[in-house]
Amino acid sequence: MSEARAENKMGVMPVKRLIIALSLPMMISMLVQALYNIVDSIFVSRISENALTAVTLAFPMQTLMISFGGGTSVGVNALLSKALGEKKFDRSDKAANMGLFLTFFSYLLFLIIGLTAAEGFIRSQTDNAEIIGYGTTYLSIVCLFSFGMLFQMMLERLLQSTGKTIYSMISQLTGAVINIIFDPILIFGLAGFPRLGVAGAAWATVLGQIVAAILGIFFNIKFNTEIRLSFRSIFKPDGAIIKQIYLVGVPSILMMSIGSVMTYLMNKILIAFSTTAAAVFGAYFKLQSFFFMPLFGLNNGLIPVLAYNYGAKKKERIEEALRFSIILAVSIMLVGMVCFMAFPDRLLDLFDASDAMKEIGVPALRTIAFHFPIAGACIAMGSVFQAFSKSIFSLIVSVSRQLVVLIPAAWLLAQTGSVQNVWWAFLISEVASLIASLTFFIHLHKTIIAKL
Repeated sequence: MSEARAENKMGVMPVKRLIIALSLPMMISMLVQALYNIVDSIFVSRISENALTAVTLAFPMQTLMISFGGGTSVGVNALLSKALGEKKFDRSDKAANMGLFLTFFSYLLFLIIGLTAAEGFIRSQTDNAEIIGYGTTYLSIVCLFSFGMLFQMMLERLLQSTGKTIYSMISQLTGAVINIIFDPILIFGLAGFPRLGVAGAAWATVLGQIVAAILGIFFNIKFNTEIRLSFRSIFKPDGAIIKQIYLVGVPSILMMSIGSVMTYLMNKILIAFSTTAAAVFGAYFKLQSFFFMPLFGLNNGLIPVLAYNYGAKKKERIEEALRFSIILAVSIMLVGMVCFMAFPDRLLDLFDASDAMKEIGVPALRTIAFHFPIAGACIAMGSVFQAFSKSIFSLIVSVSRQLVVLIPAAWLLAQTGSVQNVWWAFLISEVASLIASLTFFIHLHKTIIAKL
């Protein structure tokens, strides 16, 4: 087994081909993930604009769930990949098992939120009774059954950490397809099912996530031979391993949670203009995921490559991986910018946009799109912070971009009385992010990479 483990492709395969091999399945699966997020909102928007707004107001809590699941997974990924690179296989096994242990306790947190706080969270953003009703129903379901999403994320990350990305892609694709199939069936009551409306969208989502998690368990046990999962080991907490996971994971959780706070505060700023402005923001967030999700797929493929070769002290492979990934990331986001600039009205038509929604949404999409290429470079640079257990740098960059700059800029621009001015806050904040990212990247390159 040790000899088989020693042949891990992340240390020997040509770097560009390795990154494509690891990232492409995740980019494809995340494209599908983005597609079913868009499909989700497309069907909900057919109920009413208020239904779309309700799902938009629930989104910050969903982002918080993703933050806990994704941040813990990043900590496990970095520790596990580095341990494999150093040939410390007992340590990589413990990292995997503790990842599942911590995922269980993350679920307990959101179970409590779903039981006690869903309505209060929606009510804190609007006083529209219909939106409150829709939002509470949707959010309660996704919180109560969030174990599917949380375990899906962790189990897929274990597969990614050892280069088994094809299986993580199958898991995610299956969940996405189930969600796409059941969205119209449960929302509109097709094929003999009851008409559930907004609740149907939530049920379709959690169903897909639970099936994907079950597949993730099967693939890890059957095919992921480089780590050993054990039910006994999962419930034998290892304090030292948990500490190492959260040294990387907590900054990542906080970094991703900032996105939750940002969307919550942006909802409040925009809904002061109109519920339509909030619906436009919700539509934008779904549409931008079609480009940002593949970018995160690239990022997820890059992190284990960097972490493994950091553990193996292979400087040239690290530098080549970074150069290639930054170019690829910026190229992806340039495509996104062109699409938002050229076809904003067609994109909004996907959400059954009214004339009033297009009046706000068309210039909004064109304005926001200016920051896409800059975001691509920043996200690619940020992957090295996570891979080298320097997630505190990512946290500082994210705080600066989304809270220190974006929200104050959006609030100040809102004081002009024009909702169209608010969208420029995205470009302003991304320029600040680029300055911070470059500063930390240069420091890390001098102090760590150059000395390998």
